[in-house]
Amino acid sequence: MKASELRRHFPILDQEINGHPLVYLDSAATSQKPVAVIEALKHYYQWENANVHRGVHTLGSRATDAYEGARETVAAFLNARSTEEIIFTRGTTTAINLVAQSYAQSVCREGDEIVITPLEHHSNLIPWQQVAKRTGATLKYIPLQPDGSIRLEDVEATITERTKMVAVVYVSNVMAVVNPVKQIAEIAHRHGAKILVDGAQSTPHLKVDVQELDCDFYAFSGHKMCGPTGIGALYGKKELLENMEPIEFGGEMIDHVGLYESTWKDLPWRFEGGTPIIAGAVGLGAAIRFLEEIGLDAIDRHEKELTAYAMERMSKIDDLVIYGPKEERAGLITFNLGDIHPHDVATVLDAEGVAVRAGHHCCQPLMRWLNVSATARASFYLYNTEEDVDRLVAALLKTKEYFGYAAG
Repeated sequence: MKASELRRHFPILDQEINGHPLVYLDSAATSQKPVAVIEALKHYYQWENANVHRGVHTLGSRATDAYEGARETVAAFLNARSTEEIIFTRGTTTAINLVAQSYAQSVCREGDEIVITPLEHHSNLIPWQQVAKRTGATLKYIPLQPDGSIRLEDVEATITERTKMVAVVYVSNVMAVVNPVKQIAEIAHRHGAKILVDGAQSTPHLKVDVQELDCDFYAFSGHKMCGPTGIGALYGKKELLENMEPIEFGGEMIDHVGLYESTWKDLPWRFEGGTPIIAGAVGLGAAIRFLEEIGLDAIDRHEKELTAYAMERMSKIDDLVIYGPKEERAGLITFNLGDIHPHDVATVLDAEGVAVRAGHHCCQPLMRWLNVSATARASFYLYNTEEDVDRLVAALLKTKEYFGYAAG
């Protein structure tokens, strides 16, 4: 794949910011949207808009077909066994909260354990804190190595026969660590525990096969993988989902409603109360087809090459601290530049047309582990080029000059 050619699919990139051509390096927060997704949303609203699973009129049938067609696309994309294992949600956060409240809260008791890592985004941390508080279970952390990676021997030592749930991020949005989730799943299952994988940062970049990973639950968001905001999905093994209770009640998730008792629809609709995010699902389906046309393997290869180039160039900047492993990392680089606050770094970069993220990245415990209050982060995607990296490096050197450092 040639990123320079792919950029024509993303009209937002063809603009100037503060007098400079835009370099967008914040795809870990949200990716840009290709024309194929924008057109899919436009087509849906222009020609198919209606509620799903309700009306018998033609538009209702078109909308239902588009919505359920998107579910088939997601199921095939993750290699789920059936569409019954795909629940549409607002995103990763909603998906994880669904598992925490519906599954973990019903199986955890006092003395049980929930195992996570210090790498977790708040969305895969706070829900488990709440389950622990409500059930009396203990929250345990797999320790990190100095570069932010985890060792399987530490996973073995942390997961015990008391562990009921393991929830672990696949790719860290700060350290760029790619966790060995398949091996962690094997260890969890050997002890009788279930595992949820937070796929927010892995699904846009890596080929995911939930059957090969043998995870029990897998959560991801559409907006980080060229899809619209407000849509994501939860994969769950059918035998687990069938025994879980809904946490949202209302229209279209019911089978029979009486004055005092009600029953629920079959999977997956029992977990999708109310009018679902129909256009979002349609847009997500279009995003998946776009990514598959390019090829996840090609995207992964491009990001690895680009990250290696960026690591080589950025490591030559004096006073620049890069967090995470030197090799075997995902397509993002988290850093600090001397004692310049990352918000100031990001502000100067923006003045040069370079968009990066700065802050705690919704990982406050991890920031404390790093002994920093915040960091800056450049994250790459399929539309980024070596020229983007060169612009980033030039803007970082200009930032040093601005704050009185000698150029390194």
